[in-house]
Amino acid sequence: MATDLAGKKVAFLGAGKMGGIILQALLKNGMLSPKSTRATVAHAERARALAAKLKVKVGIDNVEAVKDADIIVIGVKPQVVEEVIRQISSHITAKQLIVSVAASVPTSMIEKHLSENAPVIRAMPNTPCLLGVGMTAICKGKHASAADVAMTCRMFDVVGRTVVVDEKHMDAVTALSASGPAYIYIILESLAEAGVKVGLPRDVATLLAAQTTLGAAQVVLETGDHPALLKDAVTTPAGCTIDAIMELEEGKLRVTLIKAVVKAAQRAKELAFG
Repeated sequence: MATDLAGKKVAFLGAGKMGGIILQALLKNGMLSPKSTRATVAHAERARALAAKLKVKVGIDNVEAVKDADIIVIGVKPQVVEEVIRQISSHITAKQLIVSVAASVPTSMIEKHLSENAPVIRAMPNTPCLLGVGMTAICKGKHASAADVAMTCRMFDVVGRTVVVDEKHMDAVTALSASGPAYIYIILESLAEAGVKVGLPRDVATLLAAQTTLGAAQVVLETGDHPALLKDAVTTPAGCTIDAIMELEEGKLRVTLIKAVVKAAQRAKELAFG
């Protein structure tokens, strides 16, 4: 895997939350060379601190960062993507690959501000990428090739799993996997509170809830079985699990989660910075 980006010069415009996670993971796994990696942040003090930490060149000048870069990762906030693209547009060539991780920003918005037909890839990672267990959806713009998509997938495989989708599905991806960790944290918190309610120490209850969630998810990923089938395997006749499931159904947990994702998808569409 380390050879995929060997010799490539990569610029991270906005090495903040998500951009910083991806940058650090690629450096840690040896996919990027510190000598051929540049990054930018908004403030000079932050730039100095990040440069000292990562041993890469970090500045506040986006134009300087993209010069001679093979891959440019756009990690700034969605509201300022257009401004950043305008800054660098005249310095971009068709040989450079642009990868955007900005939520709700379509590839067409980036493409229309570029002076040349540079390939653009849109990626939607989530915060568990920090620990290498993230989920990233990837879609391509009109000038991106299959090789560009494959290269981007290899980059994000370092921080978890990847899936390639049509761009029309990216708002749904944002609602499900990008926002999804927040839903899971609420469920985990609730399960831990329930454990406390029935007498468990809080730290034990939290551990039980978190590891059980992790284990259940891993079984789905490893077996490929439908969650309903796996649920039935846990639910013995006249046992305690079926009583609990009845309470969940009465509380409309299933419908509430579905409605939450639908609502988030609608909001992502409204926020589109096209």
